[in-house]
Formats: sequence, C-alpha cells, structure tokens
Amino acid sequence: MPKMKTHRGAAKRFTLTGNGKIKKNKAYRSHILEKKAPERKRNLRKAELVSAADERRVKRMLGLR
Repeated sequence: MPKMKTHRGAAKRFTLTGNGKIKKNKAYRSHILEKKAPERKRNLRKAELVSAADERRVKRMLGLR
C-alpha cells in the first residue's frame, strides 16, 4: 500500500501546534472590507483552532492519521 499524499491545498491553510491541535486563519478577510466594522476586521486577524468536529478530517488531509 503506498503512502497517503498530503492534500497540498490543506497544507497551505492549516498548521499544527505543539500540542497536536490544528490552527487556521479565519475567513472573510480578503475583500469587501469597507462595510465590515473595524472590530470585526480586527477579530478576523486572529488565528483560531479547528473545531473538534473537523479535526479528524483535516488531520487526514494533512497525512497525520
């Protein structure tokens, strides 16, 4: 059985933390920013962890499990 390939699109979007959790950047920050409130844009800058429901799927795309 050959090795599983890493999903290259996922590899560019997700990073692994030291504790084995998966970090991602938030969506909706690329365009149409004039109508978004400054506080909302500020909050979109911060990275967040992938939800527990999606973690298994993302790890599989990254070739971790």
